[in-house]
Formats: sequence, structure tokens, C-alpha cells
Amino acid sequence: MTDVRPLVDAVHNTQAEREELYVWLHQHPELSMQEKATSARVEALLVEMGFECSTFAETGKVGVLENGPGPTVMVRADMDALPIAENTGLDYAADPAAGRGHMCGHDMHMAALLGAARSFADNRDEWSGTFIALFQPGEEAGGGAAAMVADGLADALPTPDVVLGQHVLPIDPPLGFGTIAGRMTTAASNWKVTIHGRGGHGSSPETAIDPVVIAASVITRLQTIVARESNPHEPTVVTVGTVHGGQSTNSIPDSVELGINTRAVSDEATTRIVEKMKRIVRAECAAGGAVKDPEFELLDSVPPIINDDDATATVHSALKDYFGDSEVSELKPMGISEDFAILPYAFGAPYCFWGWSGFAAGAHGPSNHSSEFGPQLQPTLDRGTIGIIVAALAWLKKG
Repeated sequence: MTDVRPLVDAVHNTQAEREELYVWLHQHPELSMQEKATSARVEALLVEMGFECSTFAETGKVGVLENGPGPTVMVRADMDALPIAENTGLDYAADPAAGRGHMCGHDMHMAALLGAARSFADNRDEWSGTFIALFQPGEEAGGGAAAMVADGLADALPTPDVVLGQHVLPIDPPLGFGTIAGRMTTAASNWKVTIHGRGGHGSSPETAIDPVVIAASVITRLQTIVARESNPHEPTVVTVGTVHGGQSTNSIPDSVELGINTRAVSDEATTRIVEKMKRIVRAECAAGGAVKDPEFELLDSVPPIINDDDATATVHSALKDYFGDSEVSELKPMGISEDFAILPYAFGAPYCFWGWSGFAAGAHGPSNHSSEFGPQLQPTLDRGTIGIIVAALAWLKKG
């Protein structure tokens, strides 16, 4: 069995460097598919470490470190921030006036992976195989994983034997790890739906066809998909997250745009929900006398994360061997969605995605996407970095 201690000891020797990197990433949040400064710093560090670095989807970066015969392990970190002003009170908080922040922890993901990459690069005598560090743009709103795949990712890189990923979360055990075999997240789709009416003066509604009223009926009726058309034992969510229409209070607009999100346990369930969503929107538009059929634009979609049983057992065992039984738990399926699984599917590779806690309060810490989400810098950064190392070394055994 490969001894993890040399690579872990190297982590402790680079603590100041890694903490400076994390603070810089935290203070320079960039939105989906706009991660130019972030991307440039990631590339500079990978090249300096000796990785062969490639670019995909303009800001995505992939570093490949070949180190003799053996398996190929790919580890992914996402890069983008959210359009949410930070309100953590941290002394290294991002400027709230910028209106954006790393309120989902992607800065921690990048810093942990770069720290692990440094340990692998500096301790090549301790492992054998190929280590791939993948930094993905646009997880939050840009379809970044799909964009990297469309840009030729799978054809340009060695096929990994396993793809690994982790996400900092408010989970128990506090500052520990959580794994799950099988389904971890939900499938999701995001839609822009346009309802067409006929504009007019608010004082003469009889001369117009009000798309706002139609939209209100749609918003209410969509919830019957969950309440009356879905199996209560299968998590199903339909959210109308945005409503845009009109410019003045005394005018009836020509159209209204709805931003609709669906979440389900599988891609097949998503298809059924979307069919019901379209049926309801069309029916309400017909009932309201809309001047033409509604328009449906798929913005993006992601499959559920369904962790491979064997890969998850390997990661779970590796984490427990290093951190101890009490530090690693089994997660329950979660309602969140994310596009990680698109990457291993492109290669036909098994994968494992796990959570690590960023809070001494555990599950009672601030939630991801909250303006108050700010993981404890330490020991979160060290543990996330070491977690990648011990998991990847389960495959990259020496000799």
C-alpha cells in the first residue's frame, strides 16, 4: 500500500502558500464563463509545478502530470462565483460592492486541488501513474462541463480510470467527510419560457391580452406537478426563479419571461416533468387567449450524480483509514444539482463525488449560496487538500 505520509507532510510544508492562494481566489470572484483572472493564475501554477496544461471552453484549464506506469486519476474543481454580494464578515471578504462572491465554495475547491497537485508534483518518487487536475468554469450558470466536453476534452486527454470530485458543504460530522454510493444529487433543467400577450394601457385592459395574468396562473398551476402529478416518494421540485415583464405600473406588456428550474431523481423523470410543464404553460396560454403559442428555450441541463459503488467504497475506505471512522459518514441523497457527472460520462469512466464539511458547526453552518457562506479557512483547506491526496493515492499506488 502506498504510504500517504510524504505527500501529506508536503501539504503542511506549503500551508502559507496555499492560504495566500485561497484568500486571493476568495477576493477575486468571477462569474460563470468569465473566470479569466482565475484561469490565468491556475494555469501559471500548473505550469510552474510541471503539469502539461491545456485550455478548454476558453477559461477551463486541465493539467496532466504523467509519472510512470499506472492508473490515471482525474480530479475536478469548479471555478466560478455567484452574483451574490458577500456578507460573511471575514477579514478577507470580497468587496460586496462588486455584487459577486464565492458563496458556494469553489475557491476552496480550487485551492485544495492546487495544493494536492503541488504535493503530487513535488513527490513523484512516492506514486506512479497519471494525475489530472481539471479546473472547470461555469458550474453555476454557464454549462461549463458540457462546454469543455464540446471543446474536445475527451479526445485530447488520457482516459481516466476514475474521476473524483468534492464539494465543501455544511454537513456532519463537523469538519469531516461524507460519501454516498449511488444517487447523490438530482437531475436538473433550466428553461426560459416566453408568454405572448398584447400590450395596452392599464386603464383599458379589455383592449389587451395580459401576459402577466397568464403567467400568474402558470406559476400557481406548475406546483401541481409536484403536489398532484409526482410520486411523493421521489424528490421533485419545480421552481419559477425569475419573472420578467413590463416597464411601467400602468401598462400591460406584450410578453412575460419566466425562468423555470426542475429537479428530479433521474433524466427520465426530468423528461416527464418538462412535458407536464409545457402542457400546463400551453393550456394556460390558450385559456388566457394568448396571441401565439408560448416559446420554450432550454438553457442547460445536468444529470444526477450517481456515484460508482466500487469507486465510492475505495474513497470511503481511504478517507476512513487516514482521518478515522468518526470523521467520515455516509450521506443521504441530496436535492442539489451540479454538472460534475458530465465529465466522467464523456470518458465512460467510473466516478465518486463526496462532500467535506467546512464548518465546526457541521450541518448547522451557513448554507451554500447564502451571502453568509464562508467556510473556515483552516482546517478546511488542509483537510480538503489531504482528502484529495489520500483518495487519489488509493489508485496511484507506487510500484
